[in-house]
Amino acid sequence: MLAGMPMIVVGADTLAGESILAQARPTEREVRVFVTDEPKAQHLKSLGYKVATGDVSDESHVEGAALHCFSAVLIAEAATDDRERSFADTPENVLQGWARAVANAGVRRVIWVTDEEIPETVVPEVAAVKPDDPDLPSRVIALDNASSLP
Repeated sequence: MLAGMPMIVVGADTLAGESILAQARPTEREVRVFVTDEPKAQHLKSLGYKVATGDVSDESHVEGAALHCFSAVLIAEAATDDRERSFADTPENVLQGWARAVANAGVRRVIWVTDEEIPETVVPEVAAVKPDDPDLPSRVIALDNASSLP
């Protein structure tokens, strides 16, 4: 991970998010998480993560949580699973909202975890990793640590 550069994982309360967090240690740098599940939020907070809890479709809340982060890991499953989403009517609108939120927050690098087409993301560096990749956590961390993305 780029030393001192904060990252945020949106959808950290998914299986993919939990596997990524197992390698993204908050002792090495500031790691923020955006989750919906309150018990998971409390657990992650006790492990040293900075936690934002709320509706993943609340674009302004995601933007605020991502403010001053260097990188964002956006896990598309959180836009399609069974959690409540009150601010967007489709998964596509949730993902588009995240893309706007991280751009407005000044994020420099976005790593999408999805097997769908990613929405236009107007940040300097964008990559995608498939959620069924057996090396998902390692690939996300390697992309996050890279000096630049291809």
